[in-house]
Amino acid sequence: MGIDLASPLEIAEIINREDQKVAESVEQRLDVIAEVIELVSDAFQLGGRLLYFGAGTSGRLGILDAAECPPTFGSPPEQVQGFIAGGKEAMFVAQEGAEDDPENGIQAIDKAETAPPDVVCGLAASGRTPYVHGALNEAKKRGCKTVFVTTVPAEQIDIKVDYLIDVPVGPEVIMGSTRMKSATAQKMVLNMITTGAFVRQGKIYENVMVDLMLTNKKLVERAKRIITIFADVDYERAGQLLEASGGHVKTALLMALKNLNASDAKKLLSEHNGFVRKALLQIDSK
Repeated sequence: MGIDLASPLEIAEIINREDQKVAESVEQRLDVIAEVIELVSDAFQLGGRLLYFGAGTSGRLGILDAAECPPTFGSPPEQVQGFIAGGKEAMFVAQEGAEDDPENGIQAIDKAETAPPDVVCGLAASGRTPYVHGALNEAKKRGCKTVFVTTVPAEQIDIKVDYLIDVPVGPEVIMGSTRMKSATAQKMVLNMITTGAFVRQGKIYENVMVDLMLTNKKLVERAKRIITIFADVDYERAGQLLEASGGHVKTALLMALKNLNASDAKKLLSEHNGFVRKALLQIDSK
Protein backbone atom coordinates (compact mmCIF):
# COMPACT_ATOMS: atom_id res chain seq x y z
CA MET A 1 0.00 0.00 0.00
CA GLY A 2 2.99 2.27 0.49
CA ILE A 3 4.81 1.49 -2.74
CA ASP A 4 3.90 4.90 -4.17
CA LEU A 5 6.14 6.51 -1.52
CA ALA A 6 8.87 3.86 -1.57
CA SER A 7 12.49 4.38 -2.63
CA PRO A 8 13.83 2.51 -5.67
CA LEU A 9 15.45 -0.10 -3.40
CA GLU A 10 12.26 -0.53 -1.39
CA ILE A 11 10.26 -0.99 -4.61
CA ALA A 12 12.67 -3.69 -5.76
CA GLU A 13 12.51 -5.40 -2.33
CA ILE A 14 8.71 -5.37 -2.27
CA ILE A 15 8.44 -6.89 -5.76
CA ASN A 16 11.15 -9.45 -5.03
CA ARG A 17 9.42 -10.61 -1.82
CA GLU A 18 6.17 -11.14 -3.71
CA ASP A 19 7.90 -12.91 -6.61
CA GLN A 20 9.39 -15.44 -4.20
CA LYS A 21 5.85 -16.64 -3.45
CA VAL A 22 5.29 -17.61 -7.10
CA ALA A 23 7.60 -20.64 -7.14
CA GLU A 24 6.01 -21.91 -3.92
CA SER A 25 2.56 -21.64 -5.51
CA VAL A 26 3.69 -23.46 -8.65
CA GLU A 27 5.20 -26.21 -6.49
CA GLN A 28 1.72 -27.05 -5.18
CA ARG A 29 0.64 -28.01 -8.73
CA LEU A 30 3.58 -30.14 -9.84
CA ASP A 31 1.50 -33.34 -9.92
CA VAL A 32 -0.94 -32.03 -12.51
CA ILE A 33 1.86 -30.29 -14.43
CA ALA A 34 3.60 -33.68 -14.67
CA GLU A 35 0.38 -35.21 -16.05
CA VAL A 36 0.21 -32.48 -18.69
CA ILE A 37 3.86 -33.06 -19.64
CA GLU A 38 3.02 -36.70 -20.32
CA LEU A 39 -0.18 -35.72 -22.16
CA VAL A 40 1.68 -33.35 -24.49
CA SER A 41 4.55 -35.80 -25.05
CA ASP A 42 2.07 -38.52 -26.03
CA ALA A 43 0.30 -36.09 -28.36
CA PHE A 44 3.60 -35.21 -30.06
CA GLN A 45 4.32 -38.90 -30.52
CA LEU A 46 1.01 -39.26 -32.35
CA GLY A 47 1.63 -36.22 -34.57
CA GLY A 48 -0.48 -33.84 -32.48
CA ARG A 49 0.20 -30.22 -31.59
CA LEU A 50 0.18 -28.09 -28.46
CA LEU A 51 -1.95 -25.00 -29.09
CA TYR A 52 -2.02 -22.08 -26.63
CA PHE A 53 -4.93 -19.63 -26.53
CA GLY A 54 -4.87 -16.47 -24.43
CA ALA A 55 -5.48 -12.73 -24.34
CA GLY A 56 -3.19 -9.86 -23.37
CA THR A 57 -0.20 -10.89 -21.29
CA SER A 58 -1.34 -14.52 -21.15
CA GLY A 59 -1.63 -14.69 -24.93
CA ARG A 60 1.81 -13.16 -25.39
CA LEU A 61 3.33 -15.73 -23.05
CA GLY A 62 1.86 -18.57 -25.09
CA ILE A 63 3.27 -17.12 -28.30
CA LEU A 64 6.66 -16.57 -26.64
CA ASP A 65 6.84 -20.17 -25.43
CA ALA A 66 5.81 -21.49 -28.84
CA ALA A 67 8.29 -19.29 -30.70
CA GLU A 68 11.21 -20.49 -28.61
CA CYS A 69 10.60 -24.22 -29.13
CA PRO A 70 11.99 -24.62 -32.70
CA PRO A 71 15.42 -23.06 -32.03
CA THR A 72 15.70 -24.79 -28.66
CA PHE A 73 14.45 -28.27 -29.49
CA GLY A 74 14.62 -28.50 -33.27
CA SER A 75 10.84 -28.89 -33.40
CA PRO A 76 8.76 -27.88 -36.43
CA PRO A 77 7.14 -24.44 -35.93
CA GLU A 78 3.64 -25.89 -36.25
CA GLN A 79 4.13 -28.35 -33.37
CA VAL A 80 3.67 -25.70 -30.67
CA GLN A 81 1.65 -22.61 -31.58
CA GLY A 82 0.32 -19.61 -29.70
CA PHE A 83 -2.87 -17.68 -30.49
CA ILE A 84 -3.83 -14.33 -29.00
CA ALA A 85 -7.16 -12.53 -28.97
CA GLY A 86 -6.96 -9.75 -31.55
CA GLY A 87 -4.38 -11.50 -33.72
CA LYS A 88 -0.76 -10.56 -34.38
CA GLU A 89 -1.36 -6.85 -33.77
CA ALA A 90 -2.27 -7.66 -30.16
CA MET A 91 1.29 -8.84 -29.52
CA PHE A 92 2.45 -5.22 -29.57
CA VAL A 93 -0.64 -3.06 -29.05
CA ALA A 94 -3.64 -4.04 -26.90
CA GLN A 95 -6.71 -4.79 -29.02
CA GLU A 96 -9.49 -3.72 -26.71
CA GLY A 97 -12.57 -5.91 -26.73
CA ALA A 98 -11.04 -8.76 -28.74
CA GLU A 99 -11.00 -11.02 -25.68
CA ASP A 100 -14.62 -10.39 -24.71
CA ASP A 101 -16.32 -12.56 -27.33
CA PRO A 102 -16.11 -16.35 -27.03
CA GLU A 103 -16.92 -16.58 -30.74
CA ASN A 104 -13.43 -15.21 -31.46
CA GLY A 105 -11.96 -18.16 -29.63
CA ILE A 106 -14.17 -20.59 -31.52
CA GLN A 107 -13.09 -19.07 -34.82
CA ALA A 108 -9.42 -19.31 -33.80
CA ILE A 109 -9.85 -23.01 -33.05
CA ASP A 110 -11.49 -23.51 -36.43
CA LYS A 111 -8.85 -21.53 -38.30
CA ALA A 112 -6.13 -23.67 -36.71
CA GLU A 113 -7.95 -26.80 -38.00
CA THR A 114 -7.83 -28.16 -34.46
CA ALA A 115 -8.51 -31.87 -34.06
CA PRO A 116 -7.29 -34.83 -31.96
CA PRO A 117 -4.57 -35.58 -31.02
CA ASP A 118 -3.98 -31.83 -30.62
CA VAL A 119 -3.83 -30.53 -27.03
CA VAL A 120 -5.44 -27.13 -26.43
CA CYS A 121 -4.13 -25.09 -23.51
CA GLY A 122 -6.04 -22.01 -22.41
CA LEU A 123 -4.22 -19.25 -20.52
CA ALA A 124 -6.14 -16.74 -18.40
CA ALA A 125 -4.91 -15.12 -15.20
CA SER A 126 -8.46 -14.25 -14.15
CA GLY A 127 -9.88 -17.60 -15.24
CA ARG A 128 -12.79 -15.80 -16.91
CA THR A 129 -11.57 -14.62 -20.34
CA PRO A 130 -14.41 -15.31 -22.84
CA TYR A 131 -12.02 -15.75 -25.80
CA VAL A 132 -10.21 -18.53 -23.91
CA HIS A 133 -13.43 -20.17 -22.72
CA GLY A 134 -14.73 -20.19 -26.28
CA ALA A 135 -11.55 -21.85 -27.55
CA LEU A 136 -11.52 -24.48 -24.79
CA ASN A 137 -15.19 -25.37 -25.17
CA GLU A 138 -14.87 -25.71 -28.94
CA ALA A 139 -11.73 -27.85 -28.58
CA LYS A 140 -13.55 -30.15 -26.18
CA LYS A 141 -16.45 -30.51 -28.63
CA ARG A 142 -13.93 -31.62 -31.24
CA GLY A 143 -12.57 -34.32 -28.94
CA CYS A 144 -9.28 -32.64 -28.05
CA LYS A 145 -7.74 -32.82 -24.59
CA THR A 146 -7.91 -29.46 -22.83
CA VAL A 147 -5.67 -27.77 -20.27
CA PHE A 148 -6.38 -24.50 -18.43
CA VAL A 149 -3.61 -22.48 -16.75
CA THR A 150 -4.89 -19.77 -14.42
CA THR A 151 -3.71 -17.86 -11.36
CA VAL A 152 -6.92 -17.88 -9.35
CA PRO A 153 -8.13 -20.75 -7.11
CA ALA A 154 -9.95 -23.71 -8.70
CA GLU A 155 -13.21 -22.81 -6.93
CA GLN A 156 -13.40 -19.63 -9.01
CA ILE A 157 -13.26 -21.54 -12.32
CA ASP A 158 -16.58 -22.29 -14.02
CA ILE A 159 -15.37 -24.17 -17.08
CA LYS A 160 -14.77 -27.92 -17.36
CA VAL A 161 -11.39 -28.99 -18.72
CA ASP A 162 -9.38 -32.19 -18.61
CA TYR A 163 -6.49 -30.66 -16.67
CA LEU A 164 -6.72 -27.55 -14.50
CA ILE A 165 -3.45 -25.94 -13.41
CA ASP A 166 -4.55 -23.29 -10.95
CA VAL A 167 -1.71 -21.32 -9.37
CA PRO A 168 -3.28 -18.73 -7.04
CA VAL A 169 -0.47 -16.22 -6.57
CA GLY A 170 -2.50 -13.75 -4.53
CA PRO A 171 -2.78 -9.98 -4.98
CA GLU A 172 -0.36 -8.27 -7.32
CA VAL A 173 2.04 -5.60 -6.07
CA ILE A 174 0.19 -3.21 -8.37
CA MET A 175 -3.48 -4.10 -8.08
CA GLY A 176 -4.72 -5.99 -11.14
CA SER A 177 -1.38 -5.91 -12.97
CA THR A 178 -1.29 -9.53 -14.10
CA ARG A 179 1.92 -8.87 -16.04
CA MET A 180 3.65 -9.35 -12.68
CA LYS A 181 3.20 -12.44 -10.44
CA SER A 182 0.50 -13.98 -12.61
CA ALA A 183 2.65 -13.73 -15.72
CA THR A 184 5.68 -15.13 -13.89
CA ALA A 185 3.65 -18.12 -12.70
CA GLN A 186 2.29 -18.83 -16.18
CA LYS A 187 5.75 -18.55 -17.73
CA MET A 188 7.11 -21.06 -15.20
CA VAL A 189 4.31 -23.52 -15.93
CA LEU A 190 4.68 -23.25 -19.72
CA ASN A 191 8.45 -23.71 -19.42
CA MET A 192 7.84 -26.95 -17.53
CA ILE A 193 5.24 -28.27 -19.97
CA THR A 194 7.18 -27.79 -23.20
CA THR A 195 10.62 -28.53 -21.74
CA GLY A 196 9.29 -31.67 -20.08
CA ALA A 197 7.47 -32.86 -23.19
CA PHE A 198 10.51 -32.36 -25.40
CA VAL A 199 12.83 -34.04 -22.90
CA ARG A 200 10.46 -37.01 -23.14
CA GLN A 201 10.88 -36.85 -26.92
CA GLY A 202 14.65 -37.34 -26.72
CA LYS A 203 15.55 -33.74 -27.52
CA ILE A 204 18.08 -33.54 -24.68
CA TYR A 205 21.28 -35.48 -23.98
CA GLU A 206 22.20 -35.24 -20.31
CA ASN A 207 21.02 -31.64 -19.82
CA VAL A 208 22.17 -30.24 -23.16
CA MET A 209 20.03 -29.16 -26.12
CA VAL A 210 21.25 -31.51 -28.85
CA ASP A 211 18.44 -31.19 -31.39
CA LEU A 212 19.23 -27.65 -32.48
CA MET A 213 18.05 -26.19 -35.75
CA LEU A 214 21.17 -24.63 -37.26
CA THR A 215 19.41 -21.50 -38.45
CA ASN A 216 22.20 -19.02 -37.70
CA LYS A 217 25.95 -18.84 -37.07
CA LYS A 218 25.52 -18.79 -33.29
CA LEU A 219 23.65 -22.09 -33.31
CA VAL A 220 26.16 -23.68 -35.69
CA GLU A 221 28.96 -22.69 -33.31
CA ARG A 222 26.97 -24.03 -30.36
CA ALA A 223 26.49 -27.33 -32.18
CA LYS A 224 30.23 -27.64 -32.80
CA ARG A 225 30.96 -26.90 -29.14
CA ILE A 226 28.53 -29.61 -28.05
CA ILE A 227 30.31 -32.17 -30.23
CA THR A 228 33.77 -31.11 -29.03
CA ILE A 229 32.71 -31.32 -25.39
CA PHE A 230 30.96 -34.70 -25.47
CA ALA A 231 33.12 -36.46 -28.06
CA ASP A 232 36.48 -34.92 -27.09
CA VAL A 233 37.33 -33.96 -30.66
CA ASP A 234 38.82 -30.73 -31.95
CA TYR A 235 36.87 -27.90 -33.52
CA GLU A 236 37.77 -28.85 -37.10
CA ARG A 237 36.71 -32.46 -36.60
CA ALA A 238 33.44 -31.34 -35.03
CA GLY A 239 32.70 -29.29 -38.14
CA GLN A 240 33.45 -32.26 -40.39
CA LEU A 241 31.14 -34.53 -38.39
CA LEU A 242 28.39 -31.94 -38.43
CA GLU A 243 28.67 -31.59 -42.20
CA ALA A 244 28.70 -35.37 -42.72
CA SER A 245 25.58 -35.71 -40.57
CA GLY A 246 23.65 -33.22 -42.68
CA GLY A 247 23.68 -30.68 -39.87
CA HIS A 248 22.04 -33.06 -37.39
CA VAL A 249 23.78 -32.73 -34.03
CA LYS A 250 22.55 -35.99 -32.48
CA THR A 251 23.70 -37.97 -35.50
CA ALA A 252 27.08 -36.27 -35.41
CA LEU A 253 27.40 -37.09 -31.71
CA LEU A 254 26.79 -40.79 -32.25
CA MET A 255 29.21 -40.78 -35.18
CA ALA A 256 31.89 -39.24 -33.01
CA LEU A 257 31.25 -41.22 -29.83
CA LYS A 258 30.94 -44.66 -31.42
CA ASN A 259 32.80 -44.26 -34.72
CA LEU A 260 29.66 -44.78 -36.81
CA ASN A 261 28.84 -43.54 -40.29
CA ALA A 262 25.92 -41.16 -40.72
CA SER A 263 23.54 -43.81 -42.02
CA ASP A 264 24.11 -46.20 -39.11
CA ALA A 265 23.91 -43.39 -36.57
CA LYS A 266 20.58 -42.16 -37.96
CA LYS A 267 19.20 -45.70 -38.03
CA LEU A 268 20.16 -46.24 -34.40
CA LEU A 269 18.57 -42.97 -33.35
CA SER A 270 15.40 -43.89 -35.19
CA GLU A 271 15.23 -47.23 -33.37
CA HIS A 272 15.35 -45.38 -30.05
CA ASN A 273 12.94 -42.53 -30.92
CA GLY A 274 15.77 -39.99 -31.03
CA PHE A 275 17.18 -40.70 -27.56
CA VAL A 276 20.97 -40.40 -27.71
CA ARG A 277 21.54 -41.98 -24.32
CA LYS A 278 19.37 -45.02 -25.11
CA ALA A 279 21.20 -45.51 -28.40
CA LEU A 280 24.54 -45.39 -26.61
CA LEU A 281 23.37 -47.86 -23.99
CA GLN A 282 22.39 -50.33 -26.69
CA ILE A 283 25.85 -50.14 -28.26
CA ASP A 284 27.54 -50.48 -24.87
CA SER A 285 25.45 -53.51 -23.97
CA LYS A 286 26.73 -55.49 -26.95
